[in-house]
Parts: sequence; structure tokens; C-alpha cells
Amino acid sequence: MQRNRNINRDNDTTDTHHNRGNLAARAGRWSAQHRKSAIIGWFLFVALAVFAGNQVGQKNIADIDHYSGESRVAEELVQDNFPADPTTESVVVTSKQYSYGDRNFNAALTSVTDELTRQKSVADIRSPLTRDGPVSEDGHVALVQFTIKGDEEEAAEKVEPIAAAVEKAGTAHQGIAIGQFGDASFEHQLTKVFEDDFAKARSISLPITLLILVFAFGALVAVGLPVLLAITAVMATLGLIAIPSQIMPVDDAIAEVVLLIGMAVGIDYSLFYLKREREERAAGRGARAALEAAAATSGRAVLISGLTVIVAMSGMFIADSPTFSSFAVGTIMVVAIAMVGSLSVLPAMLSALGDKVDRGRIPFIAKRRQRAVAEGKEGGVWSKIVAVVLKRPAIAAFAAAALLIALALPALHLETQQEGVETLPQDIPAMVAYKQAQVLFPEENVPATVVLKTDDVESAEARRAIGEFVTRIGETPGFVAPRPDDITTNPADTVVRIDVPMINADDDSRAERDIETLRGSVVPETLGTIPGATVATTGMTASSVDFNQLMRDRLPLVFAFVLGLAFLLLLITFRSLVIPVMSIVLNLLSVAAAYGVMVLVFQHGWASSLLGFEGTFGIVPWLPLFMFVVLFGLSMDYHVFILSRIRELRDHGMTTEDAVTRGISATAGVVTSAAAVMVAVFAVFGSLSMISIKQMGVGLAVAVLLDATIVRAVLLPATMKLLGEANWYLPRWLEWLPKVQAEASAPVRPAPAIKNDPQPTPAEA
Repeated sequence: MQRNRNINRDNDTTDTHHNRGNLAARAGRWSAQHRKSAIIGWFLFVALAVFAGNQVGQKNIADIDHYSGESRVAEELVQDNFPADPTTESVVVTSKQYSYGDRNFNAALTSVTDELTRQKSVADIRSPLTRDGPVSEDGHVALVQFTIKGDEEEAAEKVEPIAAAVEKAGTAHQGIAIGQFGDASFEHQLTKVFEDDFAKARSISLPITLLILVFAFGALVAVGLPVLLAITAVMATLGLIAIPSQIMPVDDAIAEVVLLIGMAVGIDYSLFYLKREREERAAGRGARAALEAAAATSGRAVLISGLTVIVAMSGMFIADSPTFSSFAVGTIMVVAIAMVGSLSVLPAMLSALGDKVDRGRIPFIAKRRQRAVAEGKEGGVWSKIVAVVLKRPAIAAFAAAALLIALALPALHLETQQEGVETLPQDIPAMVAYKQAQVLFPEENVPATVVLKTDDVESAEARRAIGEFVTRIGETPGFVAPRPDDITTNPADTVVRIDVPMINADDDSRAERDIETLRGSVVPETLGTIPGATVATTGMTASSVDFNQLMRDRLPLVFAFVLGLAFLLLLITFRSLVIPVMSIVLNLLSVAAAYGVMVLVFQHGWASSLLGFEGTFGIVPWLPLFMFVVLFGLSMDYHVFILSRIRELRDHGMTTEDAVTRGISATAGVVTSAAAVMVAVFAVFGSLSMISIKQMGVGLAVAVLLDATIVRAVLLPATMKLLGEANWYLPRWLEWLPKVQAEASAPVRPAPAIKNDPQPTPAEA
């Protein structure tokens, strides 16, 4: 035993001086030497971040910041010249057996009206029995309409007891169905759906994550470290983001985005680091030397990976959208915090735990890992796959590329669809009631809002143009002529607002064509003839059209920005002109394939029943850009980690082919485990109710799965084998680039075997 300690001490002495200039190595060394300060400092930082966030308070973007283009112009005119619209709700009273005028039907209307009158927050009740409430032509459906006192947020909070009172009225009348819908009802019920969905996602994804990590490490203590780092990074980010939100308000969904990205990268970075440290210990190095080797190699890979992800996420600033800008701030912060945590507190924890990190072993998993390491087969099935690929690299590269291109081809026909009533859960009570009313009462449908600003809306010229517009819109298919109540003028008589009900409001493609007709011909040929006037159209469909156009205009700029900076970062990191080009092409293939699968699933309905939805849907407009930056960042994470190991081995004298074989085999376990965690979590999101969240989950899960298998295990090694030494080509005119290597440790050598004195055999990923 004494001899073994001497060997470990020798290893410590040999490796401690290694790579002193490496930033990640210095951080790991300091953390290990001052582990108490590092650990206490980290948790104090997290606590202070959460405290600061609670004290400052998060500031969310205003409703108007969700608009762009012409619709934003119209919304600003409305906001500046008219009071906020009251929150209107409708109660649908319907019966196949009875009709308006029958005693039973009218009794139901009376019950609804009486229950609403008792509610203190209800005002302005319109019923067919007392005022001009809508009744269908056959009399079997009637609407009772009312407003809720207070602003939109207050209405959403007050609507629940109102809906309960309406439901109570409905249960008292047999043969008559009563339902309620409106903005407040939708807001309240959708919030409940969101809360239930994300509670479901958390309750399913956390056990799955822990189970995958148990199989990866075979030890319960080792499992806790990646999860702990990821959770604390997310907590700190959610606290600190309140500070920049005072200057740059954030989107309501920022917490979900931070949680999604933070858990992914936090677990990834911990796995990279912990895997290498356990590998070095299994090879016979002392605790100190193993930590320094992990810091100098995987720590540096984490640093480069984190910077690459940050570059990708910063592309969202180019979208020129407050929502995307807030996502960029949140994701950059959580990646940076997770990266710092993995380089600081993680080495301190590993130093404090030592070999105790392997406590709580799962016997059969630990033994299998131990046997694989002893036999040099830690790559498992991936080593065999890589060996086959390297024997026939041209065939493997062609087959993998052909598969990805085939999956990507449907993306050429990708169509976007606004997030409207069709993309919402169809089984919530408000949606059921809305569907009953929309066909019979098209005048109650979601309107397009046309806003006219001129010197005097009461002038003869303005009144003539407004009259022509009302007449023309009544003759235009897809619209209902506005009623007198739909036309309002501000007190200064300078702005008029016209709400035009849209018959096809729930049919995305037809509604967009109607908006094009409204903006392209009806408005210019009527209201647009007023000299010096400003005319703009807004509404749900119009704002979606404008947002789609913004995304189409900005997406090429985002691609150019992200790809350009990623190219420069990889060029400097690997000092190769070929590696960045190859990396970008491979990542774009996996992203394009994910787009193609989304088109097949949602636009063509493949596997729709399996995913729990009916019909076909276009892709929500914000998703292609969001998916690109997220997937490019996450896939580059794995890419940098694998290439770093390959470059390290080649720098230590291996041929490119041997370095590829050994590098992918050595990293296969951790990449597979990290990818499995993300695929599982994203797949859970694919099972949720909202079509937009479902699309995001499916797209991300498919992309990560393809990237970790087809790209990393087949296309990458095959391409590198075909390129050979050309992988590392750097023109002479670029020799001035700084020599920054992603990993630069001494080669890993097995410790000498000592009879009757077994080496540590930790389970490794």
C-alpha cells in the first residue's frame, strides 16, 4: 500500500507543474487548494443572486414590445390615443332541444344574467332578454356578454369566480349547455395549462435525468454533482437577471428558457470535467494530478465550449426583437455562470470528496464500467461503430450525409403559422365555448384593427374616405362590415380606430391572405387617399404577418453572425482552416435535418397520434431562429469536446486516424450520457399541450439525437479519416494566430500494475 501511495505522490509531483499557463488549469488548481473558500463562495454567490433578484424584482417587456413593423405603429397610435379596452367575456347558451323564446331557454338566460349581476367585478351585461344580445338565426344559440372591471391582469385574476357562477347556472338547466370564453378566460385557463404542463415536465424529466446519470457513473454521489451545479447555476441566473431587466425588460417565458438551457449545459460541463477526472484516477494518477489534468484538458474544453455557446446565443440580439434579446441575455448569463461554476466550485468539490465521489455505487454498473476500463473498451459499442466507419470512410460518410440530407429536404417547404386559436389546447372550456360561437357569430370574431391618423377625422375628406372604407370592407370576402360601435374616435378628433371582424380569423393561411388584401388594396384605395394621413393595421393576424417578415429579414443576418464568429473562434482554438469549416457544415446538417423532421411531423402529420395532437400545423414563427442558435450552440458543445480530445492525442504523437479512434472512444460515454439527458428532457416537452412547446421539444430532441449519433459517431470520424492530415491545414499567412489549444495535457498512461495493491477503480462515465 505504501508503494501505491508513493506512485500516486510521484504522479502528483510530476503533473502539478504541468500546464501552468492554462487558465482552466490555474482555476482548477486554486479551487482545489482553497476548496473551502471556493465552495462557500459559490453557494454564497447563489444565495446573494437569489436575494438580489427578489429585492430588485424582474421587469417584463410591455405588451407593445411583442409587435413589430406596421402593427407596432398601429398599436402605438391606439395606446397613445385611446383608453385601454375593457376585458370582454361572452357566455354561450346553446340547446338542440330549446330555442330563444322558449321558457326553458329564456330561464337559462335569466339564470346566467342573475349570477353575473351578483358578481361585484362584472359590469355592462348585455343579454338578449334585456339589451341587444346576439342570437343565432335559428334561435338555438345566444350570447350573454359582459366586461370585467380592472385591467387585463386584474381581469385574469377575477375571472375564476365568475366562471364558477356561470357553471353553476348551467347545471340548473337540463338540455342546455352553457360555456364562457374571452381574453380573461383564455388567460386564466392557459396559465393553468402551462403550470400543469411544466410541473409534469419537471416531475418526469428530473427522475429520467438522475436515472441516466446513475447508469453513466454507477455511483450516487457522482450523480449529484452535475445536477447540483446545473440547479445552482439556474437559480443564480434567475436571480441576477432581474438586474439587467431594469434596463432591458425580459419576456415572461425567460424562466423556462433559462431552465432548459441551464440544465443542459450545466450537466454537460460537469460530465465533461468529472469524466476526465475519474479517467485520470482510474489510470493511476493521484487526486491532485488527476484534478489538474482534468482542468487542463476538459476544463479548457468547457471554456471553449462555453464561449462557443455564448457566441451562438448572442445571435438572438440580431433578431431585433425584445423577446429574443431577453432570451439572449438569459441564456448567455446561465451558460457563463455554469461555465464558471464548472471551472471553480466543481474542482473544489471533487478535491473535498476525493474517492468518496464513488460512494453509493450501483454494483452491476460499477463492475461493468471497471471491467471496460481495465480491458480498454470504455468506448463500448461506439468504439466498434467507429472502427467500422474508419474501415470504409467514404461509404460511411456518403450514407450518413445522404440520410441527413434526405431528412433535411422537407425543410425547403417549411411554412410558419401564427400562434392563434388553432395552436392552443382544443379541450379547455374557453376553447370549446369559442368554437361554438365563432361560426354563428362572425361579427364577434377576433378583428383586424385599422388606425387612421390625420389632422381632422371629422373633415369632409376624412369622413368620405372612412365611409368608402366601411362600404368596401363589407364587400370584401373574409371580413364583416364594422358596426357603429366598432368605429371610435379619440377626443382630439385626430385618430380613428376601426375594428373589422375577420371571418377566417382561425384559419391561418386564409387570414393572412385577407390581411394582404386589406393592406394591399382596400386601405390604400380608401383611407390611404387622405393627404398626409398615417394608416396602419394591427390585430392578431396582422402582427403575426409582421413578425414573420421580421424573422425572414433577420434570419440570414443571424446565420451570418453566428457562423462567422464560430468560425473565428474555432480557427483560433484549433489553428486549422479545415476544422471550423467541417464543424459548421456538420452542425448545419443536423439543424437542417431537425427542421425537416419538424415539417414531416407537424405540417404533414407524421406520428401526430403518437405525440397527442390532431391535424396539421405550420411551424410557429419564432422557432426556426430560436432552434438554430440553441442547437448550434449545444451541438458545438459536443463537437469542441470531441475535437479537443482528438487534437490532444494527435499533438502527443498519434496519427489522425488513431487519434480519431481513441478520441471518440474516450469521449463516447460522456457525450452519449449528456445527449441522452437532453433528448429525454426535450422529448418530455414534446409531450406537452401547447403546439409551440411541442414543436420545440420535438425539434430539439431530434436534433440532439441525430447530432450525438449520426454526426458524431459516423460522419465526423469518416470525414476526418478522409481528410487525414489536411484536417490540420493552416496557411502560412495565418501562422500569426495565437497558439491556443483546447486541450494540452500530457498523454494519459496506465499506472503500473502492482501486485496485491489494487488501483482505485471508480466507475466512470
